[in-house]
Amino acid sequence: MQDRFQSYIQSEFPELLTTPFLIAISGGVDSVVLAHLCNSLPLNFSLVHCNFQLRGLESAKDAEFVKDLSISLGCDFFIKTFQTESIAEKRKSSIQLTARKLRYDWFQELIETTSYNYLLTAHHLNDNLETFLINLSRSTGLKGLTGIPQRNAYIRRPLLKFSKAELKEYAIKHNINWREDQSNASTKYLRNEIRHKIVPSLVKLNSQFLENFESTLEKLKQTELLIEDYTASLHQSLVSEEVNRFNIDIEKLKTYPNPQAILYQLLEGFGFTQWEDVYHLLDAQTGKILKSSSHQLVKDRNKLTVAPLSTEEIDPIIIEENDKVVHINNSQLEFQDRQKIEETKKQFAYFDKSKLKFPLSLRPIQNGDYFYPFGMKGKKKLSDFLKDEKISPVDKPSQLVLCNYNGDIIWVLNLRTDHRYKVEKNTQNILKIELKE
Repeated sequence: MQDRFQSYIQSEFPELLTTPFLIAISGGVDSVVLAHLCNSLPLNFSLVHCNFQLRGLESAKDAEFVKDLSISLGCDFFIKTFQTESIAEKRKSSIQLTARKLRYDWFQELIETTSYNYLLTAHHLNDNLETFLINLSRSTGLKGLTGIPQRNAYIRRPLLKFSKAELKEYAIKHNINWREDQSNASTKYLRNEIRHKIVPSLVKLNSQFLENFESTLEKLKQTELLIEDYTASLHQSLVSEEVNRFNIDIEKLKTYPNPQAILYQLLEGFGFTQWEDVYHLLDAQTGKILKSSSHQLVKDRNKLTVAPLSTEEIDPIIIEENDKVVHINNSQLEFQDRQKIEETKKQFAYFDKSKLKFPLSLRPIQNGDYFYPFGMKGKKKLSDFLKDEKISPVDKPSQLVLCNYNGDIIWVLNLRTDHRYKVEKNTQNILKIELKE
C-alpha cells in the first residue's frame, strides 16, 4: 500500500512533494494512517485537530492522542476547541452542520494565515461509495454521482483510491494505534446506516463491489468531462452575458435535441431543485420567476435570465426642499433650480416646482402603483408601463420612483416623468433633478 500511495502522490498530487501542508486528523484510523503514510515518504506536514467537545472525556483524550502522535512523528500540530453545542443552539443549526462549518472555517483561516498551502483529508473509497448512495437516494444529476473530488480549492484527498479495509490492514500490520469514536457505530445518521447496513450487504453480494464501483466512478467522471466540454460549446451560442446576469436564448435552445437536458447543464450550478418547474418556464408567460437560495430565473419574452437574488434593500429616502444631493447606493440625485429647460436626457427630469410639496420621497415600486406618463393620455399602471418599456422582470423590483408629498409618483427614474407635474408655459420656477450613476 505504501508504494501505491507514493505513486499516487507523485502522479496526482506532485505539489505535496515540495510544499508544506496540513493533515486534518480526528484520531481515527483513516487520518492516522494518512499521517503515517505521509511521514514514511517523507513529506513536510503538520496535524490539525478539532475538539468539538461532543463526547466529554473522550473528546479530550482524542486531542491528547493527536498531540502525542505529532510528537512521535516529529511534526507540529494545531488543536482548537469549540463550544459546538452552544454555537449550534445559537445558530439554530444541527450539530453536524455546525461542526462542519466550524471545522472548515478554521481550516480556511489556517491556510490564509500560515505558510501552509494545502490541507489533506482522509476520505477513502468507502466514503466515496457512501456519498454516491446518499446523493442517489436524494435525486441528483451526473455531478452528484461522480463522488468526492480529489481536490477542490486548497483541499487534497489522497486516500480516495484506498478502501477502509486496506487502511485498517495497514494500521494493524505496522502496529499503528488509533482512537475509536463510538458514535460512528450508531445508525442514527443516514451515512452511518449506509456504512453499517447497506455497504456490507453490497460487498456480500459481490466481493469485488468496491473495485467495480471505483471503475464505474472513473467512467462517470469521464462522461462528466465530456458533457462539460459539450455544454461549454453550447454556452457560446445559447448564452449572452451582461453585468451580474446572463440570458439563455429560448428559441435557439429549442432547436437542439433534448433542450431540457441542456437547460439542466446550464443551470445546475445555481441551486435550483424544482427542475420540472424550471423546464415549464420555457413556455411560460413573461414575468414568471423561480428562485433558488442564491439566484432567480426569470422568463423574459424569448429568453431566460439568471441573476443573483438582490441583497440590497432600499428603504424610502426622504428628500427635503433644501437638499441638493441625495445618495442612493452607487448613484446620486442632484437637485437644481432652473429658469428654463436645458438639455433633455433620460437621466434628467424637470418639474414645475410650484406643484411640488416637500418632503419628497424616493422608494422602490410597489404593487398597485400608477402614474400619468408624460406624453400619454390618462393614468397607467406602473407594471404595465414597465412592461411596455421592455424592462426586464429581473430589474422591476429595484426600479425606483420619486414621489410628491401626497404620494403621487412624479418620476419613474430614468424612464418617464408624470404629466401632472410637467413644466407649463407659465411656469416660473423649475426644479431640475439629475440622476448620476
